[in-house]
Amino acid sequence: MLFCPVTYMNNSGLAVRACAEHFDLEPKDLLVIHDDLDLPLGRLKIARRGGSGGHKGVKSIINELRADEFPRLKVGIGRPRFGEPIEDFVLSPFYGEETELVEKVVEASVRACELFVSTGVEAAMSRTNCQNLAQKEVAS
Repeated sequence: MLFCPVTYMNNSGLAVRACAEHFDLEPKDLLVIHDDLDLPLGRLKIARRGGSGGHKGVKSIINELRADEFPRLKVGIGRPRFGEPIEDFVLSPFYGEETELVEKVVEASVRACELFVSTGVEAAMSRTNCQNLAQKEVAS
């Protein structure tokens, strides 16, 4: 099932905890999908667990579940290019020239969720984390 909290993002843990309790789900059975400033647009990363990385919504979920052992799909959004404050950047539409890439990211995110459900977190990680939808080479 897909669950989209209607709480403010900073309080999303309240909704996630209520859903988990209602459906008797363990944190490891969830897949939290969230944006990630530290990943460039075009990158997705599935992680088994982890901290909030400064994401207030993820921090709320960790606090409410009293656990960080829930898988998450991190969807890269990159960082502001024009000096916008972070708060404005994350609440604004993507830059116009990113539209085609954002569509690819949404499609790949759906596939990543399907893989998580059908094959488990490990297989989903191995097939998802290596993708770079922006087709940009990373210098080593």
